[in-house]
Amino acid sequence: MSLEKRIKAFVQLGLFLNQFKTEIKEESFQKINDKFYDEFEYLILRQKAYNGWFDKKEVMTSVTGIGTSLSEKNLKEWLSNYLINDNSDKSVGVIMAGNIPLVGFHDFLSVLITGNKIQAKLASNDNTLIRKIGEILIFIDIDFEDKIAFVEKIENFDAVIATGSDNTARYFDQYFGKYPNIIRKNRNSVAIINAKDGHKELNILGRDIFQYFGLGCRSVSKLYFPKGYKINTFFEAILDDYQNVTQNNKYANNYDYNKAVYLMGNNQLLDNGFLLLKEDQSLNSPVGVLNYEYYNSVKELEKQLEQQKETLQCIVSSKNTPIDTFEFGDAQCPTLSDYADNVDTIDFLLDL
Repeated sequence: MSLEKRIKAFVQLGLFLNQFKTEIKEESFQKINDKFYDEFEYLILRQKAYNGWFDKKEVMTSVTGIGTSLSEKNLKEWLSNYLINDNSDKSVGVIMAGNIPLVGFHDFLSVLITGNKIQAKLASNDNTLIRKIGEILIFIDIDFEDKIAFVEKIENFDAVIATGSDNTARYFDQYFGKYPNIIRKNRNSVAIINAKDGHKELNILGRDIFQYFGLGCRSVSKLYFPKGYKINTFFEAILDDYQNVTQNNKYANNYDYNKAVYLMGNNQLLDNGFLLLKEDQSLNSPVGVLNYEYYNSVKELEKQLEQQKETLQCIVSSKNTPIDTFEFGDAQCPTLSDYADNVDTIDFLLDL
């Protein structure tokens, strides 16, 4: 199966997924639609029953984000940096996380686009959409039938890609350390706020904080404010567009629980009714809470964050901050070459 055929198949998959932006069936994909459109739409609507965090809005964001990324232009530009051998045929075990919808898709894509076989062990709380995508891909091109397996236990593999927490990473190291591997641990993302940032910039930052309810490694878990900053400016900017986050019961329960725990511990909190701010040096914060610190200069903060790069996934800021970061609103919109943990998955697969 040539690289060109694999690209063509994923482009077709992307066009299928993009239909759900408008909820209008695209006639040019009538055969795929006849077999899969209603099934996939049903699964989108059922995700909340399978996983209380997976509201339709969040699922749609993930589905259509993947669809947009799978254009012929995007795929070819991404892969133009690599020399991909059509004869590659390794078996790669992929242990997927389930914190946000379809979070394991990039690994799924990377293994298959390089010509390898995937043994995918799906997370129990995100195991329906990715499985259906596998079915659709096989329908588009039957040559994928021997390339895709969803398994309870990976075995007879040549390499492993595993995503989990710091705790599970220790077990992954123990079981898979002797094989070629990528083992991902906890990562956090942070935002640098500039004194010049206005309502518009801070409102867009809210997307990086609240999308997927803060459960992703690309979700902002800590804010850095300039010394003397009036935090009410930030609260006012996010109020109107994000206060309905508590309509998700799981988020609301976490917010209430963490508020009670912190107050019993006599922690000083800033609270706007749906988000808690806690002054804390830690990068990691629980759902419904953001840690924050003040900084004196951007250059000093840049050096501080460089020392923590092994635990950081994204740094976001506006154009008012004179360092190279993702822009506000872009943390949850990675390109195909924005690799988790900054480890190039394609390079890893091509070196097997």
